[in-house]
Parts: sequence; C-alpha cells; structure tokens
Amino acid sequence: MRMQTEVLVKRYQQNMFAAALSACKDPQDAEDAVQEALLAYHTSGKEFESEEHIRAWLLRVAINKAKNMRMSFWKKHKVSLEDYMESISFETEQESGLFEAVMDLPEKYRVVLHLFYYEDYSIREISKILRRTENTVKSQLSRGRAMLKESFRGGMEQ
Repeated sequence: MRMQTEVLVKRYQQNMFAAALSACKDPQDAEDAVQEALLAYHTSGKEFESEEHIRAWLLRVAINKAKNMRMSFWKKHKVSLEDYMESISFETEQESGLFEAVMDLPEKYRVVLHLFYYEDYSIREISKILRRTENTVKSQLSRGRAMLKESFRGGMEQ
C-alpha cells in the first residue's frame, strides 16, 4: 500500500513533529526531521501493509532522524558566533576590528571577501565555487569593500 505524500503531510505532520521534538528538544531540528522522514517516504519504493503501518514507519523515521541530529558531531560542537569571536586571538586591535566589521556585513559580501582575502581565491575561482558570474563576484567585492570603508569611516567620526 502507498499513499500520496501530500495526504500524509496533512494527516501526520503534527504528530511527527511532536514525536521528533520530544527526541531532540529543538523545534528547528524537529521540523527538519519531519521533512527528512517525509522525503524518505516519498523517495522510497517501500510497500506498506496499511495506513497504520505507514504512520508508525513515519513516526519511527522522524524520531530516528531527530535523534541523529541531536547526537551529530556538528550539534555537539556548535558554538555561538560571539563565543567563537572571543576564542580567536588577533595580533592587533585593528585586526580584531576588521574581523568584526567583516562579520557584520551581509552574507553575500562577507563570503566573497573571505574567499578573496583570507583564502586567496581568484575572482574566477570564487565565481565557480559560489556559482555566480565573475561580474557578480567583482561587484560584490567592490560593494563589500565600500561597506567596510564606510563602517570604518563612520567609526572614526564618532
């Protein structure tokens, strides 16, 4: 027996979320576990005996996915940005200020600047890594630099 995934979402999503939440104690991880369980059902060709068998399987998979997330290396070693920034040592106060200014930029500029200046990638390499055109990367580098310059100029005037 197979049922349409959309029907299962409507019927069991809340139950799966509650079960996953009890396993991992994190609402975002529980939502991810539910989605992964539904995706596993949708992509599997597994035949089930009944709707109750499907329900039990979905709950079990959601709980297992949630437990795996809770026990993952990344979850155990997750550190807040503030804690991470405190753990980094800089040779000068200026380097520390630059790092904080870069971290305050929007992600698209921050990532491009990081790859260009800290990882020494060329514009062509960055465009391949991020799957953006070279002109987009150049533009983001230029705008990111301008934003950094403005943040330092604003800090000096105060």
